[in-house]
Amino acid sequence: MDLSSLRITVAYCAPGVEDISELQVPRGATVGDAIEASQLCLRRPELTIALDPGIWGRRCSVDQPLADGDRVELYRPLIIDPM
Repeated sequence: MDLSSLRITVAYCAPGVEDISELQVPRGATVGDAIEASQLCLRRPELTIALDPGIWGRRCSVDQPLADGDRVELYRPLIIDPM
């Protein structure tokens, strides 16, 4: 791996769907950059960038800078309260 890039994963899961992309992005890239680079919304037109993003299970903004090894996740809205 080149020191000027980060290895990250972008993941979206739903019932019966698991879409995971592993890619390299330049240092300084954000969550939004990673989502765009994964082309997830092109492969799954039912998705929008309006889904809540997070890194390793913690919600964040699309402006959040990435670190090497981060897993960017897209969360669906909850239909019912899990509690």
